[in-house]
Amino acid sequence: MSTAEPKKANRVKSGKLVNKLVNEYWEDLIHAKEAGKLVVYTTGLPIGPFMAAQDMAWIHGEGYGARVAARHEEKEPQIYAERRGYNREICSYARTQLGCVMFAERGIPEDLPAGPIAAQIPPPDAIVTCYPGCSSGPQWDWSIERLWGKKIPWFNVVIPYHMGRNGSGYMSGQEFQDEVAYIVRQFKDLIRWLEELSGRPYNWDKFCELMAVTKKVGKLRMEAMELAGKTVPSPASFFDWSQFIAPVNYLTAWPGTIECMQAVKEEVQERIANGVTAVPNEKYRLFWEGIMNWNKLGWMANKFANYDACVVAGRYTHMAFWQEPDVIDPEDPLEGIAINHLECQLNLGYPITIERMKKLCREYAIDGVILHGARTCRSFARSHYLMAEELMRTMGIPSTMFEGDMVDESFYIDELVNTRIEALLETLEAKKSRN
Repeated sequence: MSTAEPKKANRVKSGKLVNKLVNEYWEDLIHAKEAGKLVVYTTGLPIGPFMAAQDMAWIHGEGYGARVAARHEEKEPQIYAERRGYNREICSYARTQLGCVMFAERGIPEDLPAGPIAAQIPPPDAIVTCYPGCSSGPQWDWSIERLWGKKIPWFNVVIPYHMGRNGSGYMSGQEFQDEVAYIVRQFKDLIRWLEELSGRPYNWDKFCELMAVTKKVGKLRMEAMELAGKTVPSPASFFDWSQFIAPVNYLTAWPGTIECMQAVKEEVQERIANGVTAVPNEKYRLFWEGIMNWNKLGWMANKFANYDACVVAGRYTHMAFWQEPDVIDPEDPLEGIAINHLECQLNLGYPITIERMKKLCREYAIDGVILHGARTCRSFARSHYLMAEELMRTMGIPSTMFEGDMVDESFYIDELVNTRIEALLETLEAKKSRN
Protein backbone atom coordinates (compact mmCIF):
# COMPACT_ATOMS: atom_id res chain seq x y z
CA MET A 1 0.00 0.00 0.00
CA SER A 2 1.34 3.43 -0.98
CA THR A 3 2.23 5.81 1.84
CA ALA A 4 2.64 8.81 -0.46
CA GLU A 5 0.94 12.01 0.66
CA PRO A 6 -2.26 12.75 -1.31
CA LYS A 7 -1.80 15.47 -3.90
CA LYS A 8 -3.72 18.67 -3.28
CA ALA A 9 -5.21 21.36 -5.47
CA ASN A 10 -3.40 24.67 -5.68
CA ARG A 11 -6.37 26.98 -5.13
CA VAL A 12 -6.24 30.63 -6.18
CA LYS A 13 -5.36 32.85 -3.25
CA SER A 14 -7.68 35.73 -4.16
CA GLY A 15 -10.60 33.55 -3.13
CA LYS A 16 -10.03 34.99 0.35
CA LEU A 17 -11.39 38.29 -0.96
CA VAL A 18 -14.70 36.57 -1.72
CA ASN A 19 -14.91 35.38 1.88
CA LYS A 20 -14.36 38.94 3.07
CA LEU A 21 -17.14 40.29 0.84
CA VAL A 22 -19.55 37.54 1.88
CA ASN A 23 -18.91 38.26 5.56
CA GLU A 24 -19.51 41.98 5.02
CA TYR A 25 -22.73 41.27 3.13
CA TRP A 26 -23.98 38.96 5.87
CA GLU A 27 -23.23 41.43 8.65
CA ASP A 28 -25.12 44.10 6.74
CA LEU A 29 -28.03 41.71 6.19
CA ILE A 30 -28.54 40.56 9.77
CA HIS A 31 -28.61 44.20 10.92
CA ALA A 32 -30.73 45.45 8.01
CA LYS A 33 -33.97 45.80 9.95
CA GLU A 34 -32.18 47.68 12.73
CA ALA A 35 -31.02 50.12 10.04
CA GLY A 36 -34.60 50.58 8.84
CA LYS A 37 -34.21 48.57 5.64
CA LEU A 38 -36.81 46.27 4.12
CA VAL A 39 -35.60 42.68 3.61
CA VAL A 40 -36.55 41.04 0.32
CA TYR A 41 -36.21 37.30 -0.24
CA THR A 42 -35.21 36.41 -3.81
CA THR A 43 -34.74 33.13 -5.65
CA GLY A 44 -33.41 32.36 -9.11
CA LEU A 45 -31.32 34.80 -11.09
CA PRO A 46 -29.26 37.67 -9.62
CA ILE A 47 -31.59 40.66 -9.28
CA GLY A 48 -30.07 42.25 -6.18
CA PRO A 49 -29.38 45.59 -7.91
CA PHE A 50 -33.13 46.18 -8.31
CA MET A 51 -33.45 46.18 -4.52
CA ALA A 52 -30.09 47.80 -3.78
CA ALA A 53 -31.10 50.87 -5.79
CA GLN A 54 -33.98 51.37 -3.34
CA ASP A 55 -31.72 50.78 -0.32
CA MET A 56 -33.34 47.43 0.45
CA ALA A 57 -31.55 44.34 1.73
CA TRP A 58 -31.99 41.00 -0.02
CA ILE A 59 -31.43 37.32 0.63
CA HIS A 60 -30.83 35.07 -2.36
CA GLY A 61 -32.25 31.65 -1.50
CA GLU A 62 -29.76 29.49 -3.38
CA GLY A 63 -26.82 31.64 -2.35
CA TYR A 64 -27.98 31.47 1.25
CA GLY A 65 -28.31 27.68 1.08
CA ALA A 66 -24.82 27.41 -0.41
CA ARG A 67 -23.44 29.67 2.33
CA VAL A 68 -25.05 27.58 5.08
CA ALA A 69 -23.71 24.37 3.49
CA ALA A 70 -20.21 25.78 2.97
CA ARG A 71 -20.12 26.42 6.73
CA HIS A 72 -21.49 22.91 7.37
CA GLU A 73 -24.61 24.23 9.10
CA GLU A 74 -27.09 22.68 6.67
CA LYS A 75 -28.07 19.44 8.43
CA GLU A 76 -30.14 20.95 11.27
CA PRO A 77 -32.40 23.11 9.06
CA GLN A 78 -32.79 20.24 6.58
CA ILE A 79 -33.89 17.90 9.38
CA TYR A 80 -36.29 20.53 10.72
CA ALA A 81 -37.84 21.06 7.28
CA GLU A 82 -38.34 17.30 6.92
CA ARG A 83 -40.05 17.18 10.32
CA ARG A 84 -42.47 19.81 9.10
CA GLY A 85 -43.38 17.71 6.06
CA TYR A 86 -40.92 18.82 3.38
CA ASN A 87 -39.70 15.68 1.63
CA ARG A 88 -35.92 15.22 1.38
CA GLU A 89 -36.30 14.74 -2.38
CA ILE A 90 -37.35 18.36 -2.96
CA CYS A 91 -34.72 20.95 -3.90
CA SER A 92 -32.17 20.93 -1.09
CA TYR A 93 -31.59 24.68 -1.50
CA ALA A 94 -35.29 25.17 -0.75
CA ARG A 95 -35.36 22.65 2.09
CA THR A 96 -32.34 24.32 3.74
CA GLN A 97 -33.76 27.83 3.57
CA LEU A 98 -37.24 26.68 4.62
CA GLY A 99 -35.72 25.07 7.70
CA CYS A 100 -33.89 28.30 8.55
CA VAL A 101 -37.04 30.37 7.98
CA MET A 102 -38.90 28.06 10.38
CA PHE A 103 -36.13 28.63 12.93
CA ALA A 104 -36.85 32.37 12.60
CA GLU A 105 -40.64 31.98 12.63
CA ARG A 106 -41.11 29.20 15.20
CA GLY A 107 -37.90 29.11 17.21
CA ILE A 108 -35.00 26.64 17.27
CA PRO A 109 -35.73 23.18 18.76
CA GLU A 110 -33.44 22.16 21.60
CA ASP A 111 -32.31 19.01 19.79
CA LEU A 112 -31.30 20.93 16.64
CA PRO A 113 -28.61 23.44 17.64
CA ALA A 114 -28.48 25.72 14.60
CA GLY A 115 -25.24 27.35 13.49
CA PRO A 116 -24.93 31.16 13.50
CA ILE A 117 -25.73 31.65 9.80
CA ALA A 118 -28.65 29.22 9.84
CA ALA A 119 -30.05 30.81 13.00
CA GLN A 120 -29.81 34.47 11.99
CA ILE A 121 -31.91 34.75 8.84
CA PRO A 122 -34.06 37.89 9.13
CA PRO A 123 -37.80 37.55 8.39
CA PRO A 124 -38.95 38.74 4.94
CA ASP A 125 -40.82 41.95 4.18
CA ALA A 126 -41.34 40.89 0.55
CA ILE A 127 -40.49 38.14 -1.92
CA VAL A 128 -39.28 38.41 -5.53
CA THR A 129 -39.03 35.29 -7.68
CA CYS A 130 -36.98 35.34 -10.90
CA TYR A 131 -36.58 31.71 -11.88
CA PRO A 132 -35.42 30.28 -15.23
CA GLY A 133 -36.01 26.73 -16.40
CA CYS A 134 -37.18 25.40 -13.02
CA SER A 135 -40.63 25.01 -11.51
CA SER A 136 -39.37 24.61 -7.93
CA GLY A 137 -38.57 28.29 -7.42
CA PRO A 138 -42.13 29.67 -7.36
CA GLN A 139 -43.29 26.75 -5.17
CA TRP A 140 -40.39 27.40 -2.81
CA ASP A 141 -41.35 31.06 -2.44
CA TRP A 142 -45.02 30.12 -2.10
CA SER A 143 -44.04 27.87 0.82
CA ILE A 144 -42.21 30.77 2.48
CA GLU A 145 -45.24 32.99 1.96
CA ARG A 146 -47.44 30.36 3.61
CA LEU A 147 -45.11 30.11 6.61
CA TRP A 148 -45.75 33.80 7.26
CA GLY A 149 -49.53 33.51 6.92
CA LYS A 150 -49.69 34.65 3.28
CA LYS A 151 -49.12 38.22 4.42
CA ILE A 152 -45.88 38.79 2.50
CA PRO A 153 -46.03 40.86 -0.74
CA TRP A 154 -44.74 38.71 -3.61
CA PHE A 155 -43.68 39.55 -7.18
CA ASN A 156 -42.92 36.81 -9.69
CA VAL A 157 -40.77 37.59 -12.75
CA VAL A 158 -41.40 34.87 -15.32
CA ILE A 159 -38.33 33.97 -17.40
CA PRO A 160 -39.66 32.09 -20.46
CA TYR A 161 -37.71 29.06 -21.60
CA HIS A 162 -35.64 29.72 -24.74
CA MET A 163 -36.39 26.57 -26.71
CA GLY A 164 -34.68 27.58 -29.94
CA ARG A 165 -37.77 27.31 -32.15
CA ASN A 166 -37.82 28.14 -35.86
CA GLY A 167 -34.10 28.72 -36.12
CA SER A 168 -33.81 30.91 -33.03
CA GLY A 169 -30.31 30.48 -31.62
CA TYR A 170 -28.20 31.85 -28.82
CA MET A 171 -28.93 35.59 -28.62
CA SER A 172 -30.62 35.51 -32.04
CA GLY A 173 -33.96 34.95 -33.75
CA GLN A 174 -37.56 36.05 -33.30
CA GLU A 175 -38.21 33.83 -30.27
CA PHE A 176 -35.21 35.38 -28.54
CA GLN A 177 -36.32 38.94 -29.33
CA ASP A 178 -39.92 38.37 -28.20
CA GLU A 179 -38.84 36.80 -24.92
CA VAL A 180 -36.37 39.59 -24.13
CA ALA A 181 -39.13 42.17 -24.67
CA TYR A 182 -41.46 40.17 -22.40
CA ILE A 183 -38.89 40.12 -19.58
CA VAL A 184 -38.18 43.85 -19.94
CA ARG A 185 -41.91 44.61 -19.51
CA GLN A 186 -41.90 42.59 -16.29
CA PHE A 187 -38.81 44.41 -15.01
CA LYS A 188 -40.63 47.72 -15.49
CA ASP A 189 -43.55 46.34 -13.49
CA LEU A 190 -41.11 45.16 -10.80
CA ILE A 191 -39.68 48.67 -10.50
CA ARG A 192 -43.18 50.13 -10.04
CA TRP A 193 -43.90 47.45 -7.43
CA LEU A 194 -40.70 48.30 -5.54
CA GLU A 195 -41.73 51.97 -5.57
CA GLU A 196 -45.04 51.03 -3.95
CA LEU A 197 -43.30 48.76 -1.47
CA SER A 198 -40.78 51.40 -0.40
CA GLY A 199 -43.13 54.37 -0.64
CA ARG A 200 -40.71 56.48 -2.68
CA PRO A 201 -39.72 57.05 -6.34
CA TYR A 202 -37.31 54.55 -7.81
CA ASN A 203 -33.66 55.62 -7.76
CA TRP A 204 -32.92 55.00 -11.42
CA ASP A 205 -29.56 56.80 -11.35
CA LYS A 206 -28.30 54.54 -8.56
CA PHE A 207 -29.62 51.49 -10.40
CA CYS A 208 -27.66 52.46 -13.52
CA GLU A 209 -24.52 52.99 -11.44
CA LEU A 210 -24.92 49.52 -9.93
CA MET A 211 -25.36 47.96 -13.36
CA ALA A 212 -22.18 49.70 -14.56
CA VAL A 213 -20.39 47.92 -11.71
CA THR A 214 -22.12 44.66 -12.65
CA LYS A 215 -20.94 44.96 -16.25
CA LYS A 216 -17.35 45.56 -15.17
CA VAL A 217 -17.36 42.67 -12.69
CA GLY A 218 -18.94 40.31 -15.23
CA LYS A 219 -16.41 41.26 -17.88
CA LEU A 220 -13.43 40.75 -15.57
CA ARG A 221 -14.72 37.33 -14.52
CA MET A 222 -15.36 36.12 -18.07
CA GLU A 223 -11.92 37.35 -19.18
CA ALA A 224 -10.19 35.61 -16.28
CA MET A 225 -12.04 32.33 -16.89
CA GLU A 226 -11.32 32.38 -20.61
CA LEU A 227 -7.65 33.14 -20.01
CA ALA A 228 -7.36 30.26 -17.54
CA GLY A 229 -9.36 27.84 -19.67
CA LYS A 230 -7.28 28.35 -22.80
CA THR A 231 -4.01 27.87 -20.92
CA VAL A 232 -2.61 24.32 -20.70
CA PRO A 233 -1.99 23.37 -17.93
CA SER A 234 -4.64 25.58 -16.38
CA PRO A 235 -3.82 28.08 -13.60
CA ALA A 236 -7.34 27.82 -12.10
CA SER A 237 -10.09 25.22 -11.97
CA PHE A 238 -13.86 24.94 -11.93
CA PHE A 239 -13.68 24.69 -8.14
CA ASP A 240 -11.94 28.07 -8.00
CA TRP A 241 -14.51 29.64 -10.32
CA SER A 242 -17.32 28.19 -8.20
CA GLN A 243 -16.06 30.28 -5.31
CA PHE A 244 -16.24 33.38 -7.49
CA ILE A 245 -19.94 32.94 -8.26
CA ALA A 246 -20.94 34.93 -5.16
CA PRO A 247 -19.65 38.30 -6.53
CA VAL A 248 -21.77 37.85 -9.68
CA ASN A 249 -24.77 36.34 -7.94
CA TYR A 250 -26.13 37.60 -4.63
CA LEU A 251 -23.20 40.02 -4.24
CA THR A 252 -23.86 41.58 -7.65
CA ALA A 253 -22.66 45.23 -7.57
CA TRP A 254 -21.66 44.92 -3.89
CA PRO A 255 -18.83 47.31 -2.87
CA GLY A 256 -15.46 45.69 -3.51
CA THR A 257 -16.58 43.25 -6.22
CA ILE A 258 -14.63 45.03 -8.97
CA GLU A 259 -11.44 44.89 -6.91
CA CYS A 260 -12.10 41.22 -6.13
CA MET A 261 -12.46 40.24 -9.78
CA GLN A 262 -9.53 42.40 -10.83
CA ALA A 263 -7.43 40.58 -8.24
CA VAL A 264 -8.32 37.11 -9.52
CA LYS A 265 -7.67 38.11 -13.12
CA GLU A 266 -4.26 39.48 -12.17
CA GLU A 267 -3.53 36.33 -10.17
CA VAL A 268 -4.40 34.16 -13.19
CA GLN A 269 -2.08 36.24 -15.38
CA GLU A 270 0.70 35.99 -12.79
CA ARG A 271 0.25 32.23 -12.48
CA ILE A 272 0.48 31.81 -16.24
CA ALA A 273 3.65 33.89 -16.36
CA ASN A 274 5.23 31.85 -13.56
CA GLY A 275 3.97 28.43 -14.64
CA VAL A 276 1.80 27.95 -11.54
CA THR A 277 -1.04 25.48 -12.10
CA ALA A 278 -4.28 24.56 -10.33
CA VAL A 279 -3.32 20.87 -10.41
CA PRO A 280 0.41 20.26 -9.81
CA ASN A 281 0.70 17.45 -12.38
CA GLU A 282 -2.15 18.05 -14.82
CA LYS A 283 -2.66 15.06 -17.13
CA TYR A 284 -6.40 15.22 -17.80
CA ARG A 285 -8.66 18.18 -18.56
CA LEU A 286 -12.29 17.74 -17.56
CA PHE A 287 -15.60 19.58 -17.91
CA TRP A 288 -18.13 19.56 -15.04
CA GLU A 289 -21.74 19.23 -16.17
CA GLY A 290 -24.02 20.08 -13.25
CA ILE A 291 -24.10 22.06 -10.02
CA MET A 292 -21.22 21.65 -7.59
CA ASN A 293 -21.35 20.15 -4.09
CA TRP A 294 -21.13 23.30 -1.96
CA ASN A 295 -20.33 21.41 1.22
CA LYS A 296 -17.53 19.50 -0.53
CA LEU A 297 -15.98 22.16 -2.77
CA GLY A 298 -12.41 22.17 -1.44
CA TRP A 299 -12.55 18.45 -0.73
CA MET A 300 -13.62 17.72 -4.31
CA ALA A 301 -10.88 19.97 -5.70
CA ASN A 302 -8.29 17.92 -3.81
CA LYS A 303 -9.86 14.64 -4.92
CA PHE A 304 -9.43 15.47 -8.61
CA ALA A 305 -5.95 16.93 -8.04
CA ASN A 306 -4.93 13.63 -6.47
CA TYR A 307 -5.89 11.99 -9.77
CA ASP A 308 -3.84 14.58 -11.76
CA ALA A 309 -7.13 15.78 -13.26
CA CYS A 310 -8.04 19.44 -13.64
CA VAL A 311 -11.73 20.23 -13.91
CA VAL A 312 -11.20 23.23 -16.15
CA ALA A 313 -14.72 24.56 -16.61
CA GLY A 314 -18.41 23.85 -16.15
CA ARG A 315 -21.79 24.86 -17.49
CA TYR A 316 -22.82 26.35 -14.15
CA THR A 317 -19.82 28.67 -13.88
CA HIS A 318 -19.09 29.50 -17.52
CA MET A 319 -22.57 29.84 -19.05
CA ALA A 320 -24.39 31.99 -16.47
CA PHE A 321 -24.09 34.92 -14.06
CA TRP A 322 -23.58 37.91 -16.38
CA GLN A 323 -22.00 35.69 -19.00
CA GLU A 324 -22.71 38.35 -21.66
CA PRO A 325 -21.58 41.56 -19.95
CA ASP A 326 -21.06 43.49 -23.19
CA VAL A 327 -24.81 43.65 -23.91
CA ILE A 328 -25.44 45.65 -20.71
CA ASP A 329 -25.93 49.37 -21.36
CA PRO A 330 -25.42 51.03 -17.96
CA GLU A 331 -27.59 53.99 -19.01
CA ASP A 332 -30.50 51.75 -20.02
CA PRO A 333 -29.72 48.32 -18.53
CA LEU A 334 -33.06 46.45 -18.54
CA GLU A 335 -32.61 44.80 -21.94
CA GLY A 336 -29.06 43.69 -21.13
CA ILE A 337 -30.24 42.17 -17.85
CA ALA A 338 -33.05 40.39 -19.68
CA ILE A 339 -30.63 38.93 -22.25
CA ASN A 340 -28.25 37.62 -19.60
CA HIS A 341 -31.09 36.06 -17.63
CA LEU A 342 -32.87 34.55 -20.64
CA GLU A 343 -29.67 33.03 -22.04
CA CYS A 344 -28.34 31.53 -18.82
CA GLN A 345 -27.30 27.86 -18.86
CA LEU A 346 -30.43 26.50 -17.15
CA ASN A 347 -32.85 28.22 -19.52
CA LEU A 348 -31.67 27.10 -22.95
CA GLY A 349 -33.14 24.34 -25.10
CA TYR A 350 -30.97 21.30 -25.68
CA PRO A 351 -29.79 22.22 -29.24
CA ILE A 352 -28.52 25.60 -28.04
CA THR A 353 -26.98 24.20 -24.86
CA ILE A 354 -25.02 21.41 -26.53
CA GLU A 355 -23.52 23.77 -29.11
CA ARG A 356 -22.39 26.07 -26.33
CA MET A 357 -20.83 23.13 -24.49
CA LYS A 358 -19.06 21.90 -27.62
CA LYS A 359 -17.57 25.35 -28.11
CA LEU A 360 -16.12 25.36 -24.59
CA CYS A 361 -14.82 21.79 -24.95
CA ARG A 362 -13.00 22.73 -28.16
CA GLU A 363 -11.56 25.99 -26.82
CA TYR A 364 -10.41 24.47 -23.53
CA ALA A 365 -9.02 21.18 -24.91
CA ILE A 366 -11.37 19.05 -22.79
CA ASP A 367 -10.58 15.32 -22.53
CA GLY A 368 -13.61 14.09 -20.56
CA VAL A 369 -16.84 15.15 -18.89
CA ILE A 370 -18.06 14.70 -15.31
CA LEU A 371 -21.85 14.45 -15.12
CA HIS A 372 -22.79 15.44 -11.58
CA GLY A 373 -26.38 14.32 -11.07
CA ALA A 374 -27.60 16.66 -8.34
CA ARG A 375 -30.24 14.43 -6.76
CA THR A 376 -32.67 17.20 -5.85
CA CYS A 377 -32.20 19.39 -8.96
CA ARG A 378 -34.14 17.68 -11.73
CA SER A 379 -34.04 20.70 -14.02
CA PHE A 380 -30.25 20.60 -14.25
CA ALA A 381 -29.99 16.82 -14.59
CA ARG A 382 -32.66 16.40 -17.25
CA SER A 383 -30.34 16.30 -20.29
CA HIS A 384 -27.10 14.88 -18.87
CA TYR A 385 -27.13 11.68 -20.89
CA LEU A 386 -28.21 13.37 -24.13
CA MET A 387 -25.23 15.71 -23.81
CA ALA A 388 -22.86 12.86 -22.97
CA GLU A 389 -23.95 10.85 -26.01
CA GLU A 390 -23.61 13.84 -28.34
CA LEU A 391 -20.15 14.80 -27.07
CA MET A 392 -18.95 11.23 -27.50
CA ARG A 393 -20.52 10.84 -30.94
CA THR A 394 -19.31 14.12 -32.45
CA MET A 395 -16.11 14.88 -30.51
CA GLY A 396 -15.00 11.55 -29.06
CA ILE A 397 -15.17 12.96 -25.52
CA PRO A 398 -16.11 10.26 -22.96
CA SER A 399 -17.94 10.93 -19.72
CA THR A 400 -18.84 9.45 -16.37
CA MET A 401 -21.74 10.14 -14.05
CA PHE A 402 -22.11 10.11 -10.28
CA GLU A 403 -24.87 11.31 -8.01
CA GLY A 404 -24.54 13.92 -5.31
CA ASP A 405 -26.37 17.10 -4.46
CA MET A 406 -25.94 20.84 -4.10
CA VAL A 407 -26.20 21.08 -0.31
CA ASP A 408 -27.37 17.68 1.01
CA GLU A 409 -24.31 15.48 1.35
CA SER A 410 -26.36 12.44 2.39
CA PHE A 411 -26.88 11.68 -1.31
CA TYR A 412 -23.12 11.44 -1.91
CA ILE A 413 -21.26 8.10 -1.81
CA ASP A 414 -17.49 8.55 -1.85
CA GLU A 415 -16.62 5.01 -2.95
CA LEU A 416 -18.91 5.28 -5.97
CA VAL A 417 -17.41 8.63 -6.97
CA ASN A 418 -13.88 7.21 -6.78
CA THR A 419 -14.85 4.23 -8.93
CA ARG A 420 -16.49 6.41 -11.58
CA ILE A 421 -13.61 8.88 -11.75
CA GLU A 422 -11.04 6.10 -12.00
CA ALA A 423 -13.01 4.41 -14.79
CA LEU A 424 -13.14 7.64 -16.80
CA LEU A 425 -9.43 8.33 -16.34
CA GLU A 426 -8.57 4.77 -17.38
CA THR A 427 -10.56 5.37 -20.55
CA LEU A 428 -8.71 8.63 -21.18
CA GLU A 429 -5.34 6.99 -20.52
CA ALA A 430 -6.12 4.20 -22.98
CA LYS A 431 -7.20 6.78 -25.54
CA LYS A 432 -3.97 8.75 -25.10
CA SER A 433 -1.94 5.53 -25.46
CA ARG A 434 -3.67 4.66 -28.75
CA ASN A 435 -2.99 8.11 -30.10
